[in-house]
Amino acid sequence: MAATFSLGRWQLSRAAEKQALQTALAERQRLPALAGAALVAPAADGPALLHRAVALRGTWLPERTVYLDNRVMDRRTGFYVLTPLRLVDADAVVLVQRGWAPRNFEDRQALPSVATPAGEVRVEGRVAAQPSRAYALGADGAGAIRQNLDLDAFRAETGLPLAPLVVWQTGEPSEGLLRQWPAPDSGVEKHHGYAFQWFGLCALIALLVLWFQVARPLRRSSSHD
Repeated sequence: MAATFSLGRWQLSRAAEKQALQTALAERQRLPALAGAALVAPAADGPALLHRAVALRGTWLPERTVYLDNRVMDRRTGFYVLTPLRLVDADAVVLVQRGWAPRNFEDRQALPSVATPAGEVRVEGRVAAQPSRAYALGADGAGAIRQNLDLDAFRAETGLPLAPLVVWQTGEPSEGLLRQWPAPDSGVEKHHGYAFQWFGLCALIALLVLWFQVARPLRRSSSHD
């Protein structure tokens, strides 16, 4: 009983920590949008930038576009489309997860039709640490279609001065892409669920102790009398 009760309290403390993190993320999202120069400044604190809103100006590098396979949006399977954006206000490139596009199931190597505007563009989004990842049995691989993409490996592969962060582009569907990204979730409900399970197990043990150590002996005693 003591062990399960302690584990339940520990899960509640973890939930309180995650709730504080969730509150901090919500406050961070309400801050003014960052420009590209602030995003890639040497003094920028990477973890403190996560989920911050950004407003970038730059030019796309469409020849380096990558399509992450087996991604689901609106209950359909397709690609997450990522294209590097060369910033106009900093000597750096930011990898942008631009949105989701459906795949051609008749030709699995066919790339979706995605419009990539030429010239300077403005991109609004939020900061993430890495491109979205999916479970993979082997290495990430190369080529336009991949299962996952590691930023450090992609930086070495392309030779681009990639920022150590990714931007998930937000906004209405455009350019053949959907952008229904999941909201940031710190996992508070998961810890509440675990706490409920531990407290439930504690209560079950208490009931069993009462039955076998108190109620049952009393019944036996009364029957002998």
